[in-house]
Amino acid sequence: MSGLCLDAIDRRLLATLQEDGRLTNVELAERIGLSPSPCLRRVRRLEDEGVVQGYRVALDRRRLGLDMTVFVSLTLEPGACACADGVAATLRRLRGLVACHLVSGGCEFRLELVVPDLASYDRLLTQHLLQLPGVRDIRSSFSIRTVAEALPLTLDHLAR
Repeated sequence: MSGLCLDAIDRRLLATLQEDGRLTNVELAERIGLSPSPCLRRVRRLEDEGVVQGYRVALDRRRLGLDMTVFVSLTLEPGACACADGVAATLRRLRGLVACHLVSGGCEFRLELVVPDLASYDRLLTQHLLQLPGVRDIRSSFSIRTVAEALPLTLDHLAR
């Protein structure tokens, strides 16, 4: 954890913010059992230390017409691994990209894409993914149903 020191109050504060990031400082302080001033100081410290990276709005994909989630495994040729950083930079600019990971086992990326429909994914695949330099293999899996997403991070290991 590189010197990061989080006590029980910090952990409660982070857990509460993960549940509802829109709480006012007064509401947050009340929920974790602090007065507002020390609560705000702690939140600011956690923001300054980069533990709290931002506050986001969760959008309903389906209500916005983004009905298809596609998981893509993209493997580069062994000699193309040197350009993995450039590929990663290109992938980060893809419209519809929700998450992207470089995973172990060779030069392989795992992408989560959200698109309106199969035709949209086909365009993204043919116009962008297949055009990337050094691509050896692309495998797509389509989500049937979301079971869980955007779950809060577990902080139990910090209590040691």
